[in-house]
Amino acid sequence: QVQLVESGGGLVQPGGSLRLSCAASVSIFSIYTITWYRQAPGNERELVAAITSSGSAKYADSVKGRFTISRDNAKKTVYLQMNSVRPEDTAVYYCNLAGWGADYRGQGTQVTVSS
Repeated sequence: QVQLVESGGGLVQPGGSLRLSCAASVSIFSIYTITWYRQAPGNERELVAAITSSGSAKYADSVKGRFTISRDNAKKTVYLQMNSVRPEDTAVYYCNLAGWGADYRGQGTQVTVSS
């Protein structure tokens, strides 16, 4: 059973920074694409950033230049560095592991951007 555990969420002021982590319990982590999604109340789920097994990253236009996704395969963890956060970044952030027939999602971590 694959488990994904997100952490690092919380309350942050506009313009501040936060780093989210997604730790996976899988025997081989490096082969999977990891995606961060977010969902705010009343909104549809939105892709935030993704990183492939080769380390190639893509971002939603709304976070380009502010967020950075990275992975540490030895620690089986993916990070989302969030800088210059805005109130509209407020949402529950989920990570998803996919590929090779697998598709798993974590429970999410709440990020609230407010002064």
